[in-house]
Amino acid sequence: MAGILDLLNSDLGKTIISGVSGSTGTDQDKTSSVLTMALPVLMKAMERNASTPDGAAGLMGALSSKHDGSILDNLGGLFGGGVDDNVKDDGAKILNHVLGSKQQGVEQVIGQKAGLDAGSVANILKVAAPILMGVLGKQASQNNVSSQNDISGLLGGLLGGNDTANEQSFLEKILDADGDGSVIDDVAGMVLGGGNKSSGGIGGLLGGLFGK
Repeated sequence: MAGILDLLNSDLGKTIISGVSGSTGTDQDKTSSVLTMALPVLMKAMERNASTPDGAAGLMGALSSKHDGSILDNLGGLFGGGVDDNVKDDGAKILNHVLGSKQQGVEQVIGQKAGLDAGSVANILKVAAPILMGVLGKQASQNNVSSQNDISGLLGGLLGGNDTANEQSFLEKILDADGDGSVIDDVAGMVLGGGNKSSGGIGGLLGGLFGK
C-alpha cells in the first residue's frame, strides 16, 4: 500500500496541494510543507483514536457515510469556485475531534517549521482534513474495512507500516506538543538536528522516517 506521503507526490497530491494553496492564499511550497508534516500527524492521531472500539466505530461510521471518498471525484469543482464554507466547517470539526486539546500545539509546531503563523496552518488544515478523510474513505471501501483491526491496519499501512521508534516518537512528540515551548524545542531539535536528512528539511526527515 502506498503511504500518505507517496500520495502527496502523486498527480492527485499535486492537485490537492495547488488547490489548497490557491484556496487559502498560501505559498504552494509552504502549503506542501504543512501537508507533508500534518497529514502523518493527523493519521497518527486517528490511529490513536481508533485504538478503542468506540473510536474505531466512530471513524468507520464517518468513512462509510459522509467521508466515503466522493469529495475526490470533483476536486476541480471543490477548488474552482473557492472552497465552500461547509467544507471548512467540516474540516474544523474533524481537526477538533481528531486532535482535541492538542490542536493549537500541533499547529504551532508545524507553523514554526513551515515558516507560517499558526492561523495560516489552521486554514490549510481545515481544507485538507475533509480531503484526507475522503482518501481514507476511498481506501476503506477498496479494502473492505469492517472492523477495528481493519481500520488500524489501514491507518498503519498509510503511515508506512514500519513502526520504527524514531517515526513513532516524532509523531507522538508533535501530538503531545502543548504549546509551552519545551516539546516544540525538542521537536525542532529532532528536525533540525537530522544530520544527513537536513537537505530535505522536514520533508526529507519525514520522508526518511516513513521509509521513502
